[in-house]
Amino acid sequence: MPDADPSYFVKTETIALPGGALEIRSLLDRQQFSDPHDEALAAGISSSAWPLFGLVWPSGLMLAAEMQTHDIAGLRVLEIGCGLGLASLVVHRRCGDITASDSHPLAEDFLVHNLGLNLLLPMKYETGNWGRENPGLGLFDIIMGSDLLYDRDQPAVLAAFIDRHGSAAVEVLIVDPDRGNRSSFNRHMRELGFAHKETRLHSLPCGGGPYKGRLLTYHRENELAPA
Repeated sequence: MPDADPSYFVKTETIALPGGALEIRSLLDRQQFSDPHDEALAAGISSSAWPLFGLVWPSGLMLAAEMQTHDIAGLRVLEIGCGLGLASLVVHRRCGDITASDSHPLAEDFLVHNLGLNLLLPMKYETGNWGRENPGLGLFDIIMGSDLLYDRDQPAVLAAFIDRHGSAAVEVLIVDPDRGNRSSFNRHMRELGFAHKETRLHSLPCGGGPYKGRLLTYHRENELAPA
């Protein structure tokens, strides 16, 4: 069906997740594109990358499933490169303190629409561009994302962004479908004082089929905290 902008098409689908399904409006397919005012171009998003934010990806499902049970009590949580924000919606549904962020100019519009579809209250959203200053973003206790290491230049930029916006004691969760840039990212995170572990993931949630990838977990402890 057409969206308010007739130059791209959308669909609404029911996404099965632990804790309950979500109704999600997404782009119809990877052929959609609309950037009449060059907003995506200004954010560094090419025409081929433009539709990627608006699709449901397996790694996003895995992160959403993880956040259904992850300890979030009293913690500020940030999803980076949120796209459709499935994991953010799960945290928000659990009454967590969540901020979704993305650099795509339509990410917030889709998030607002999907909040309405699921009868959820408004949620915090901020533009988050890893390679630029984001003065309104602040610091977070948990930073999460899925399928972020898709370019060999990403590890250094992403690690620096996390360092800037992580609290003194911060946990980082990234679902990676074995893109191949994991070792470089691990090295950059280690240089910034993060310890890490990797957990193999094999199955999509709710019987959705096989998945090949890993949950990358990083921790930086507050050195000033009392023993």
